[in-house]
Formats: sequence, C-alpha cells, structure tokens
Amino acid sequence: MAHEFIIHHYPTSPFSEKVRVVFGMKGMAWRSVEIPNMMPKPDLMPLTGGYRKTPVMQIGADIYCDTQIILREIERRVPEPAAMPNAGLSFALGFWSDRPFFQATVPLIFGEIGPMVPEAFIKDREKMFPERPFDHAQMKAAAPIMKDQWRAHVGFLDAQLKDGREFISPSTGGAKPTVSDAHCYMNLWFLKSGLPQLAGTLLAEFPRVEAWYARVKALGHGKPTPMDAKEALRIAKTATSEAKPSADPHDPNSRKPGDRVSVMPDDYGRDPVVGEIVFSNAQEIAIKRNNPAVGDVVVHFPRAGFWVMTA
Repeated sequence: MAHEFIIHHYPTSPFSEKVRVVFGMKGMAWRSVEIPNMMPKPDLMPLTGGYRKTPVMQIGADIYCDTQIILREIERRVPEPAAMPNAGLSFALGFWSDRPFFQATVPLIFGEIGPMVPEAFIKDREKMFPERPFDHAQMKAAAPIMKDQWRAHVGFLDAQLKDGREFISPSTGGAKPTVSDAHCYMNLWFLKSGLPQLAGTLLAEFPRVEAWYARVKALGHGKPTPMDAKEALRIAKTATSEAKPSADPHDPNSRKPGDRVSVMPDDYGRDPVVGEIVFSNAQEIAIKRNNPAVGDVVVHFPRAGFWVMTA
C-alpha cells in the first residue's frame, strides 16, 4: 500500500517552507497536519519519540526528522521532476541556510517583535536553547551587526544570479528550480513574512534577488489538503515501516542493526530519541521504537548535524 506524504508543520515555520517549496517544484499532493509552534505537541511526540523541531514528515509508519532527510526522501520517492540533480553540495548549502544565514535572520525579526511575543513562546525557546536566554533587547542591540551579515549573505545569491540565470543551481545552468533555491529562499521568506518593510529595505540594492524570489514564490506549495493529527496517528498505528534491516560495513563505530542508541540534534532542541538501529549509512540512520498510540514506528534522521550515542 502506498502511503501519502504527511507533513507535521505550522504556517510560519521557515524550515517547513523549504519543504513546501519543493512540493511546489514537483507539483506534489501532500497532507498537512498543523501542529503547535511550541511544546506541548501531544500528537507529534508519539511519532518522533521526543524530537520536537519542525517540520516532521510521516509516510505510514516511517517518520522523517529534519529537512535534510525529508528532502532526500521526497526526491527518492518522487524523482521526477528532479529537485536534486547532483545534490551532494546542495546539502552543504542547506547547512549555510539553516545555521549562519538563519542565525542572522532570527535577531532581526525577534529583536523587533520581541515585546509582542507571548511569554509561553519565550520560555519554550529558552528550553530549546538552554545556554542562552531569549532576550529581545539583546537581539535588538545586535540588529546592526546582523543587518550587515544578512546583506552579505544575500550578496552571495546576487553574485550567483549575475549571469542572468533564473534559478540558483549550476547543475541545471539556472534553467530549472532545485533544492538549492529552496535553501536560499527560506531566510528571505522568513524576514519578508515577519518584517516586510525591513526586508524591502535590505533587498533594495538586489533587484535580481527580488526577481528570483518572485519566481520561487510562484512555484507554490503543490497540492496540500488538511489532515487531522489523530488521523495521522491512526495511519501510523495501522501501517508497517518500509525500512529493512541492513548492516553498514563502513560504520566508523561498528554499529549494527539491533544496537540501542539515542539520536539528537547537535545544535539546539537536544531531546534524545531512543531506539534500536534498523539501518544506517553515511547520510541516514533509522531507529525502531514503540509507543502505545502508534505501535512500532521507524524514525529516520540525517547523520550530519546529529549525534548518535549508545543508549
């Protein structure tokens, strides 16, 4: 039985926007489960085992955490039209988008809107980032520095578009959109959505980037239809994971199927997910776990940017 693509997300999530844009590139149908933008997430935790970041993709009883592995799996299952030709370094571009570029965008937004942010959201984000407070005054003070950084990051995009190409990727000659466009689009979309006037000011010197942004936006989000979270849990419980046990002969730590491990992000939201390895390779690890609400599920993580430890 072929299962639908189910995305657990919320509308203002910039990382979810990456995935939604790739669905638009491929013209794909998918199911949309809207989740809270902060904990608790009672209908997500049974699926992930504790991973709390957004988005999460579900296909039957297979659960995919982090956009890196979500995008890989979308491309594997729906290879045409291709969004990842010669995709290796596009994932390195994703690290740039998710980390330094994102870290320049967040203070610009929350330094400005911080006083309007609910206290519950602030406390939630402080739990995600336990080593630093959610201090909007501090972020506002950092805004001049971050404007410089943000401008420099956009300058990278402008230089790539200088030859008149319509889209970012060198592998298509810029003729077709790829996942590289989704990576580059994310932080512009985030700032435009939160502070359109500031985004307009910072982008005024980059008309090529503005035109490219409009082309990516016009791709849309494919064909989403809403799904109730309880229905997604029911689907997981009645499905069987497609993941098959497979040994990794090159695992540098000699891990093997059946080993009990915990997996967590290396940057923030370090909530460990514990389970038994089903398979692993250089880019993915899949672990089996059980929850009464969903039965047996297999949770898939990327390797880059995640820690795997003996449980």
